[in-house]
Amino acid sequence: MNTKYLTLLLLFITVFTANSQKKSDILLTINDQPVYTSEFKTVFNKNLELVLEESQKDVDGYLDLFIDYKLKVTEAYAQGLDKDEKYIKEFTKYQDQLSKNYIYDKRVTSELVAEAYERGLEEVDADHILIMINLNASAEDTLIAYNKIKSVRDKAISGEDFETLAKKYSEEPGVKKTGGKLGYFSVFAMLYNFENAAYNTKVGEVSKITRTDFGYHILKINDRRKKKPKINVSHIMIFSGDKAKEANPEEKINELYAMIMQGEPFESIAKQFSEDKATGVKGGEIKTFGPGDLRAPLFEEAAYSLKEEGEISKPIESSFGWHIIRLNKIYAIQSFEEAKQDIENKVTSGARVRVVTQATNNKIMAEYGYKEGVSYSPYFNEYITDSVFDNKWEYTVIPADLDKTLYTIGDKEVRYNDFAKFIFEKQKLTKKYTVKDRMFVDYYDEFKNNSIKEFYKQKLEEENEEYAAILSEYRNGLLIYDVMEKNIWAVAKNDTIGVQKYYEETKSDYTWKERVDADIISAPKQEVASQVKSLLDEGNNIEEIKKQLNTDGKVNVIIIQGVYEIDQKELPKNFNATVGVSEIYKTEDSNVVVNVKEVLTPSTKEFAEVKGLVISKYQVKIEEDWMKELHNKYTVVVNQKALKKVKKQLKN
Repeated sequence: MNTKYLTLLLLFITVFTANSQKKSDILLTINDQPVYTSEFKTVFNKNLELVLEESQKDVDGYLDLFIDYKLKVTEAYAQGLDKDEKYIKEFTKYQDQLSKNYIYDKRVTSELVAEAYERGLEEVDADHILIMINLNASAEDTLIAYNKIKSVRDKAISGEDFETLAKKYSEEPGVKKTGGKLGYFSVFAMLYNFENAAYNTKVGEVSKITRTDFGYHILKINDRRKKKPKINVSHIMIFSGDKAKEANPEEKINELYAMIMQGEPFESIAKQFSEDKATGVKGGEIKTFGPGDLRAPLFEEAAYSLKEEGEISKPIESSFGWHIIRLNKIYAIQSFEEAKQDIENKVTSGARVRVVTQATNNKIMAEYGYKEGVSYSPYFNEYITDSVFDNKWEYTVIPADLDKTLYTIGDKEVRYNDFAKFIFEKQKLTKKYTVKDRMFVDYYDEFKNNSIKEFYKQKLEEENEEYAAILSEYRNGLLIYDVMEKNIWAVAKNDTIGVQKYYEETKSDYTWKERVDADIISAPKQEVASQVKSLLDEGNNIEEIKKQLNTDGKVNVIIIQGVYEIDQKELPKNFNATVGVSEIYKTEDSNVVVNVKEVLTPSTKEFAEVKGLVISKYQVKIEEDWMKELHNKYTVVVNQKALKKVKKQLKN
């Protein structure tokens, strides 16, 4: 039984449990803890087609898998892995992401999604002036900054040159060089307030004053244009830098480019010689992308410079290596329905989330009831000392008679002590403040939003069966991963003596097939391959052959050298391993001559050569032994009557 496969499989199962279960619905118990038939039936129906072994595709066989799964979850709790800080952090992150689908106000979210889609159809070219002021600055300093930006805006509106004003007044880093020019940008590229100012201002006009975390801004809109579409390209890559396999990668890429220009199929060259193996097997094709998706600006610039489908670039160098790029397809801009989900994810995780959160909290407060309590301000101004500005304030419990209720949401009272604990943790993670009032406003806003959201998440798991089921699935998946990591994978990785011993016991499983130390010469043309064979027969070496046949800028042969097993893809099919120069083999894409310098007989692989495979097999052995221990440790009792009923239901 491949229980490692089971672990990965069951990370994605959905476990549904009813609010009330009858005793007759108990399929089995693990140390008297019940497991219900509803859970087993859901898992069986959902995952049966993924099970590889035929013996496990009936109810009895699958029940063995299911019991192993439940034993692993049980053992994870027994080892306290649900209390691990890393587990809690990862689970909480997923819970936050999942709950968005149930928490956020869908009306407000829909409006923001529609707005973002419309904006995303355009790119805006703007110049920018910034007067810096912190959000926690005093009212006096804030007013000075505001008056300064207002004065600059008045000058811009009256007709003074915006670039000159930017260089003179803007406090943006590097403005003397850039003149405040931002270039083209689109939706989600800037802070939301900043984006609003850009898209709500007409071309040629100066925006209203807008405030962000950095200070006050004004923009001048120079142009708007339609956003570039997504494209699909293929490429051939040769590594440069530390990853370079060739002494001169630029020379190699130019050789390949010459072959393509001579009429050799792009896909054939990519399959044979591209060092990006993931795309090479597909003829060089990479995943469809849009501006900014690849985070490889030099590659993207070269790709977007191609205008006609089928057009091929000259070799270009990026931070990854040398490329030849072919434009395959230019796609139409996505429709709203096609783009909707991706935009919604960005709306509910970026700056716009503040808008959504406020609307959502209003909905939650209306649904469960909300009542204001006592203001924190008078007490906290004395209770929180100025040491908080240096992240050194220490939390002390507020006495019960002073621990007032800040507010009540549903049946939950939120008190002074709750807010104090939040401040204690938050001071270590946030920007520095200099004014308490500003700090309290920001902290309280975040604290209140978080506590209302947490209240609703708890209610969701209690009241929403679908949400609770999905959350249970992920919770168990994480626990299984962690228990396997601790008891199987890490053990095998660190037990060097055990791995070495296992290799010695099973070394007959690791053998080299017959191999050749050879030069493999590929030539697109039959007559060139004949020349290669003649030159080799005459005793010419590889460099001499390359020099004679790759002339006048034309690449007629490509040569690779190394040690290869007989059935490796580099060698022709049905290759005859004999020392000396081979016959000419005709392949799908080329003509191949192999100069065999040595034939190596089958032999046992050294431990270093197969260490990864040995560790993997050793893990399987450790897991098998561990599962036997779990079966001995826990008492599993199957309710045969319930099992018989399940078989009948699943059969029908």
